[in-house]
Amino acid sequence: MPPYDLVTLGRVGVDLYPEQVGVGLAEVRTFAKYLGGSATNVAVAAARQGLRSAVVTGVGDDPLGGFVRGELRGFGVDDRFVVTVPGAQTPVVLCEIFPPDDFPLYFYRPDAPDMRLRVPDLDAEALRAARVVWITGSGLSAEPSRTTTLATVADRAEGADTVFDLDWRPMFWSAPEEAPGWYARALEHATIAVGNRDEVEVAVGTRDPDEAADRLLARGLRLAVVKQGPHGVLARTATEEVRVPPIPVEVVNGLGAGDAFGGTLVAGLLAGLPLSRTIELANAAGALVASRHSCADAMPTPGELDALIGGAYGGVLAGSTASGTAAPDNHHDNGGPR
Repeated sequence: MPPYDLVTLGRVGVDLYPEQVGVGLAEVRTFAKYLGGSATNVAVAAARQGLRSAVVTGVGDDPLGGFVRGELRGFGVDDRFVVTVPGAQTPVVLCEIFPPDDFPLYFYRPDAPDMRLRVPDLDAEALRAARVVWITGSGLSAEPSRTTTLATVADRAEGADTVFDLDWRPMFWSAPEEAPGWYARALEHATIAVGNRDEVEVAVGTRDPDEAADRLLARGLRLAVVKQGPHGVLARTATEEVRVPPIPVEVVNGLGAGDAFGGTLVAGLLAGLPLSRTIELANAAGALVASRHSCADAMPTPGELDALIGGAYGGVLAGSTASGTAAPDNHHDNGGPR
């Protein structure tokens, strides 16, 4: 069997997103149910771009765990590395939608099964052979996930890319002040880092995008990507710099934009596209998802990205007047653009 193009390691859950916009959860009457979780969404986004992807995660032995597996297969993401954890419940996430930039989330993740993954749960051979492995900062927030995540990146094949999604979720850390030290451990093995300004500050101690990119490269990475919300995206290597402005869209739900960016970024890199084109496509993917209600279900196809980029700055997206800008610094479970 050929190696996977991308294997992501991290969160999964079931998103319950309100169908009433602009009201708090107390006033919401109906919800739509979707597959969610940042690492899972990245794998879906990559599959939509034609990559062979899989996710390493955990679910409970409950009906929602079955929903997760079915949705993954439906999106073309291999679920063979999804571990069913006895006695655990598949996580549920609810949000409120206040466009264009306020999307509070409410996590129901008691003893989440995706944080209980252990090294023996891994297919070490498949992970080592994968063209790209994607890990997240939240995977470092507690044991045993922390040890499992670090073991994964330490065993990568020579020359294979490891993307560290800086993914800062302070509510997942019992001691948030310890995060920079664990981020440093992961950066020792990463070749690419992706994060917004809050996240790069945790990783390298500065919110300034240019300084953060330089500090990340100084750690030995080959590519640093800093997402800046309304200020666009900065990508830098040792020899090249790309700056892409945000695309005007009518923001419906900013959650998931960063995950769309991530999966599309990996697709562009593996296709050998120029860095400028890769970031342009990833940026468009984030904007397109921000214009939609869901996360995993909203991940775009290559044709949709080309269509959006073709008319990106004309102020119209799929018949909707653009009333805001979207640059993908948002994960599935992050706040609004910043």
